[in-house]
Amino acid sequence: MQTLGEFKLPHFFNYPPYFTLQPVRDTREKQIQLWKELILDYCRTQKVFVIGLDEDFQLFSNPTIERSLSHEAREAFLSALVLEGRAEWLDKGHRKCLILWHRIQDWADLILHFVKENGLEDSVMTVEEIRSGVVSRETELHGMDRTILMRALKLLEHKGKLAIFKGTSADDEGVKFSI
Repeated sequence: MQTLGEFKLPHFFNYPPYFTLQPVRDTREKQIQLWKELILDYCRTQKVFVIGLDEDFQLFSNPTIERSLSHEAREAFLSALVLEGRAEWLDKGHRKCLILWHRIQDWADLILHFVKENGLEDSVMTVEEIRSGVVSRETELHGMDRTILMRALKLLEHKGKLAIFKGTSADDEGVKFSI
């Protein structure tokens, strides 16, 4: 089985037709489903949050079989994730895509679990501590995209689970949990 670093690639990754958009609708739907699952799984395990359509992205080419996805195929697979609510275009030109291997609600649930697991129910943390602090080191929150984190925190704020307060800079924005 082929790997990218420690990530195990599925068998279809070595099948040249999967690197070309398939013309038959049923085949294309299966192809899109396989690529959506692969993209989400790879991004989750490798902590990739943004894919640039015009940038080199390891998954989009296979040197072993000398195949690469066309721009049209990349956009089709990412657009399918967007339609499913598992990604969002970050620009009007559809050049950069934010990958949501967890939906925002799921990220919010992970934050709540993190807070409860670490006894932080009535504490204050900076946003940066949540993303890169010692306490979050062994969790999925560690290294997460700031945009996704802020959206999950705002969802929790809307639900009355915490309060976000501004600091003098983005580095010292804080969160007061009240769970």
